[in-house]
Amino acid sequence: MHGTGRRHRRAGSRRRAVLGAVAGLLAAGTALGVGQLIAGITGANGSPVVAVGELQIDFTPPWLKNFAINEFGSDDKLVLVSGILVVIAIFAAVIGALATRRLAYGMAGLAVFAAVGLIAAATRPTATFASVLPTLAATGAAVFVLRMLIGLATRPDPASLDTWRYDSWDAAWAAAEPGEPAGTTTLDPASPSAASPADPFMAEPVLPDQPVPPDLPADADRPPASGSVIRPAAGQLGPDGPVGPVGPLRPAGPRSPAGPAGPVSPAGPQRRSFLAASAATAGVATVAGLAGRLLAERSSVTSARNALRIPKPAQTVPGLPAGVNLDIPGLSSFITSNTSFYRVDTAIVLPQVDPSSWQLRIHGMVQREITLSFDDLIRMPLIEDYVTLCCVSNPVGGPYIGNALWLGVKLASVLRRAGIKAGADQLMCTSVDGFTSGTPVQTVMDGRDALLAVAMNGQPLPVAHGFPVRMVVPGLYGYVSATKWVTDINVTTFAGNYAYWAVRGWSQQAPIKTESRIDVPTGTGQIKAGKTAVAGVAWAQHKGIDAVHVRVDSGPWNLATLAAVPGLDTWRQWVYEWDATPGKHLIECRATDNTGYTQTGLDEPQEPNGATGYPMVQVAVT
Repeated sequence: MHGTGRRHRRAGSRRRAVLGAVAGLLAAGTALGVGQLIAGITGANGSPVVAVGELQIDFTPPWLKNFAINEFGSDDKLVLVSGILVVIAIFAAVIGALATRRLAYGMAGLAVFAAVGLIAAATRPTATFASVLPTLAATGAAVFVLRMLIGLATRPDPASLDTWRYDSWDAAWAAAEPGEPAGTTTLDPASPSAASPADPFMAEPVLPDQPVPPDLPADADRPPASGSVIRPAAGQLGPDGPVGPVGPLRPAGPRSPAGPAGPVSPAGPQRRSFLAASAATAGVATVAGLAGRLLAERSSVTSARNALRIPKPAQTVPGLPAGVNLDIPGLSSFITSNTSFYRVDTAIVLPQVDPSSWQLRIHGMVQREITLSFDDLIRMPLIEDYVTLCCVSNPVGGPYIGNALWLGVKLASVLRRAGIKAGADQLMCTSVDGFTSGTPVQTVMDGRDALLAVAMNGQPLPVAHGFPVRMVVPGLYGYVSATKWVTDINVTTFAGNYAYWAVRGWSQQAPIKTESRIDVPTGTGQIKAGKTAVAGVAWAQHKGIDAVHVRVDSGPWNLATLAAVPGLDTWRQWVYEWDATPGKHLIECRATDNTGYTQTGLDEPQEPNGATGYPMVQVAVT
């Protein structure tokens, strides 16, 4: 009997833990749904998951940032959010299971959730009071759901037992389950406890009488101690009928500590109530989440972008020269399409900025502060130019580089309107989502086409690439020049003013290094012996590519053929005709720019100012 009772209690405890885990997951799901709903009203960036994700990005070390970009590319944010959701699910299941032992454990877990969410939301660069409302609403919803479902999962009979009197749920269940006698116990075969003592949802637990003091007075005429109950001896007739070794043999039914047994009320409805409440909770969470997404989409600027008409440029580029594209299968096109252009930024949710509300403030070390609207900007002379952009996280021979035709206003002309004061050497440029980049004043003012761009490849900027206005500065890595959704430029100095990635250990000034890449062959399959095109692209923005050399198996360097280019600020295609012989081979390349500098073979990581080394590919020739 003792072993059977222990097994029953263990099985019941496991079942309650499972139900608690389900309750925890549903509480978390409801919190996410409600948080998304409130975020849809107050602004998508206020979503608890988004806020936590952006906080995580802020504290990501450079090596982990590079790993995420190299491994997941533009899906790095999807992977981050998915990881956060998995962690939330695991933590929610754990605190739900713990809450079946003591509700306070579950509340403490939710408090941790709330603290992390509030800190993340409140510390965003653009945080307002409305930013914390989604987390507050999500926490309130989770508390309500967890308390309700844990009550249904753990309370054996709400009519017969006040579980809040006990230190833990296990203590409450122990009080509600039949005790284990020292000897044999004769139970009524029809009683629910005899039918299924292991499953509280299948039988109504019998509440025992109040405890008897250990030393019952021998003098029958002596009144009992206050609060005690004198039990008749076994075999005598008690108020509830014949008495067995452990108490009266009576029909099972709810019995309060202060009153007689009531009618039998099977506990099956408790299980049904838990399942019904769980289904309803899941439905509410789903509806809230979908409603939040619809509200967020309502603020989308897609229609405004589609309706936008950009004036014709005052200065157009000549047509592309003949031979700019070598037309080799697998070789990157001279112009990268908008859909293929790489995306690297810190925004988990793309900022939705309507051109009608966009403004650019230029202030700091200037003669006069100015503020431009979008209409003010596009009424200024627009110019177009081909410019190649590259991310500092691009590994040697990596994909985070692209070339496009940009249209915009020269940033230098806007800064001249404000009048830059002597001593200013940095433009601290801020995105609408709070991201900052530090751009050298000298680079912007030296005559190159540094733009406040409004169009890309003949179309208004895609939202993912900075709509309605972004910066494009040839010759600098994107993290110090290519601010998307730009809304503020503070003319200042590098001394004591560090932008987003400079604070995290990257260089304050980062000119793009002379580099090259092998596009074909890829090394993923075998190639046939004979004449084989080895081709790729090379770049040295605002310096220009003068030559590219290729070598095989560490042999002599061979000069490649260069494609034509329209200017100094784009990449350049190249090709080398290799007479491939059977076997395995290692192919390397290097670029030389117009200043005479040749790409180094020294392998260096991306941080703090760009990777170096020879790009290489291993091929098998048959």
